[in-house]
Amino acid sequence: MPEVIKANNLYDYPKYYDVVFGSDWKDEFDFFQDVFKKHGPKKVTRLFEPACGTGRLLIKLAQAGFEVGGLDLNEKMIKYCNDRLEKGGFGRPCFVGDMADFKLKKKVDAAFNPINSFRHLPSEKAAEAHLNCVADCLVKGGVYILGLHLTPDDDEEWEGEEEWHAKRGNLSVISQLWTTGFDPKTRIETLTLSFDIRTPTKHYKIEGEEVYRSYTKKQMNALLKRVPAFELVETYDFCYDIDDPIKVTKSTQDVVYILKKV
Repeated sequence: MPEVIKANNLYDYPKYYDVVFGSDWKDEFDFFQDVFKKHGPKKVTRLFEPACGTGRLLIKLAQAGFEVGGLDLNEKMIKYCNDRLEKGGFGRPCFVGDMADFKLKKKVDAAFNPINSFRHLPSEKAAEAHLNCVADCLVKGGVYILGLHLTPDDDEEWEGEEEWHAKRGNLSVISQLWTTGFDPKTRIETLTLSFDIRTPTKHYKIEGEEVYRSYTKKQMNALLKRVPAFELVETYDFCYDIDDPIKVTKSTQDVVYILKKV
């Protein structure tokens, strides 16, 4: 049996996190550019990612010619992200910060938070503050691409489990994510994330808990209505097909909201 390391914060292990999720970028990359063309301002050159993590998307967008920046609460994630951007010749544009309380020196044309990082915000007040912070940093007509998993209205016994396999050189990582608790009244969902790590000489596991705030369609709509700086212009699912927007229903789970700064 491999040694199991209990982590206080799995985001303290950006290398393993990036091995698992870093190669999964092309669909989002293409979709973002489609969104910029369809919904964005006339010219999109400056981008910002709150909760940027390892910078898996920022590096690709920088290589495509965009001016990028981001923030994350985790210092190790930011170092990893800035190191890779600097290595590519793009400086160190990302900083440690709270995505519910930040300002940018220069406004950006678009921002994105594609998969669930928004749900780390612990309260309605923090979520509203985050949206207002993003709106403040966008130019008029700028867009915010916000993706998250919604909780179906009738799904009080909701459980989720996912698994990813990835390899980089001699390093192999199997990641598992499963729900350990969900209370629709408090809107708290707890999950365990694990990395099963193998090298030619070692085999061990790292496990840690994550806490998310849940949103139903109704709860998300109510939140967006309290942020008049944004107009909801379109919704998509995680197929990322710009020509196939969706109508969000009570049973919809995967949603990408396209919010436009008014």
